[in-house]
Amino acid sequence: MCGRFALSAMLTDIAEEYSTTALPDRTLPVDWNIKPTQDIYIIKNEAIKIASWGLIAPWSKNLSDALRSQSQAINARSESVHEKPTFRNAFRQRRCLVPASGYYEWATELGRYKTKQPVFISRDDDKLLAFAGIFDRWISPEGEIRDSVSIITRDAIGDLAKVHNRMPLFLPRDRWDAWMNPELTEVAEIRALMDIPRPDDHLRYWPVSTMVNSIRNNGAELIAPVELGEPETLF
Repeated sequence: MCGRFALSAMLTDIAEEYSTTALPDRTLPVDWNIKPTQDIYIIKNEAIKIASWGLIAPWSKNLSDALRSQSQAINARSESVHEKPTFRNAFRQRRCLVPASGYYEWATELGRYKTKQPVFISRDDDKLLAFAGIFDRWISPEGEIRDSVSIITRDAIGDLAKVHNRMPLFLPRDRWDAWMNPELTEVAEIRALMDIPRPDDHLRYWPVSTMVNSIRNNGAELIAPVELGEPETLF
């Protein structure tokens, strides 16, 4: 996790949900199959910005290096994000939220789903999810500016652990302001914000079609529930 997610809300709805007042200078289309390196919305305090998904390593020397590093850094592990060279400075100084209607996971754990069965996870009240993220800005030797973002993940718990052993780090509303506060740079205090007692609260999930496996497919049908056969076991 997390390799694909969906955002079907309009920009005005996102702004209302996150109480933002500044909007980006362009609008992204609604998307049910967002993939790594794609442009996505991020929330930075009272503003919605656009960044590409996958943090570009600060030491990238050219665009080729940047794109290569980006594809390898779409997620940052909560356990080590404060230590890894690619992430640690952004973790201390540039934190954000990533809005999502839900995300996809491919089952890898024992349970009612066969291996690699895609499922869709969302809130049970239909509100947007708030992924914890970190962002940075890379400037190429030619002066091209690229903003990028990584989504923080953690160990899955509860029913979600029956699908996959990792899950995004969801932040409750009462921690949003502290998380995005650029003046908060003390690593221990920032890490304490990621200690969520019940990170799977208000989440639900269901199996969906394998159509999501192809980035060419996009539309609300990707999150439609599908019927499964008998559970698969090792025996």
